[in-house]
Amino acid sequence: MAEQGLDQAEGALNDEALFENDEQDLEFDESGLELAAKEADLDYEAELEELTREGADGPAPFRSGAITPDGLIDEDFEAEIGTPSDDEETDVEFQDIADHKILEVAGDDLYGRKVIVFAACKLPPSTQINHQRLLEYMRHVLDQYVENDYVIVYFHFGLTSKNKPKLSWLIQIYKELDRKYKKNLKAWYIVHPTNFIKILWNLFKPFISVKFGRKIMYMNYLHELKEHLHFDQLVVPPLVLQHDAKLVASNKPKYPYSKDGTDAGTLPTQQYGVSLHHVKAHYGCVIPPVIQQTVDYLRQNALDIEGIFRRSANAVNLKAVQKKFNNGETIDFAAEGDEHIPAVALKIFLRDLQEPLLTFDLYQPVLRLHTVEDERKVAEVRRMLHEELPEDNYQILKVIVQLLTEVVDHSAMNKMNSSNLAIVFGPNLLWPKGQASLSSMGYLNNFARLLIDNYRQLFDR
Repeated sequence: MAEQGLDQAEGALNDEALFENDEQDLEFDESGLELAAKEADLDYEAELEELTREGADGPAPFRSGAITPDGLIDEDFEAEIGTPSDDEETDVEFQDIADHKILEVAGDDLYGRKVIVFAACKLPPSTQINHQRLLEYMRHVLDQYVENDYVIVYFHFGLTSKNKPKLSWLIQIYKELDRKYKKNLKAWYIVHPTNFIKILWNLFKPFISVKFGRKIMYMNYLHELKEHLHFDQLVVPPLVLQHDAKLVASNKPKYPYSKDGTDAGTLPTQQYGVSLHHVKAHYGCVIPPVIQQTVDYLRQNALDIEGIFRRSANAVNLKAVQKKFNNGETIDFAAEGDEHIPAVALKIFLRDLQEPLLTFDLYQPVLRLHTVEDERKVAEVRRMLHEELPEDNYQILKVIVQLLTEVVDHSAMNKMNSSNLAIVFGPNLLWPKGQASLSSMGYLNNFARLLIDNYRQLFDR
């Protein structure tokens, strides 16, 4: 069966009509499939049994369109707790790989899940990078986030005959990135897929589990990502932007997001995607209703829920809750029947603010904290919060961090200590005007942990 699939794939790759002229030098060569099979030396029947045992409905094809709740967010939580890494020596070890910026973290998506970006166009020539070390670096990065729900955005354009890894390397990735990495991956967006990707999918399809296959979606144009991500927080490589512009100019696709109500003007009652000043002006309170209602419900009903703030929620129900909040309604979270909905609604509110709760002005001072002696850090953070953070922002932050300390107090039940919560809330409390680098994400997480661990010393007014 495997040999037949390889023959079919190789035959398709040899078809001159398969690729346009500008694609012939962009991906794996014709001999790559056969070579990969020899180098991988896989026991295909055993691999098939191992990788497909999660489902019996047959392999699912790639699909595009909206995320479906049952396909992407219905998996059970597994208590594989990790801690944010503040070991700078590990980052130094991979500095030569990190400098290429092949892998980036872009905050959270519209459902409160971490976004990991992989750009093929940033891969250097194969003679200038050790792909085994790249795999180790990928594992090092993912280890910081895989205990949370996360998504991957893969920019395929720019994979050339010079920088392509061996196909056996892709097989190795799938084998070595085991269930811990696949479990909480909720969506894998392949941007600008080519005919080669379709052939590769047909080759891999028998060896990929049904659940994993449902998580992969084609994005033919960049604007399609707007349905799922905070697109303005993505730093898209210039080569990818140029390629997308050519595709749009040539194919003239429809833009489906101009009539969804977001362009018609801001509602007076709107809370998501506006400023704290807007909410205060229309509701007459410092603490936005979204924060007050979610915090109150979580404090009373969700402190013992395993994985609270780490798990995503039903996408359809979450959108409905956001719409109700934007219409000025009070939410009956008990009727929703899912404690993760208010948790994610709170995270999304923070991330959707026009300016982060800790303000853009504090971004660089927070990053510089890692140069301050440990015994002085708490005092310096207290000074920043009391002297540089606006009073309204301070009061809102105090409410949120107080809740997080209560979650930590119940960590024996919910499996959420301050380190786990810091990974979740660090990027939602503070971000730059562009995209945060991987190194800065570690500093933001450590800062959030410091807020939680030192709540009583920092928030004394």
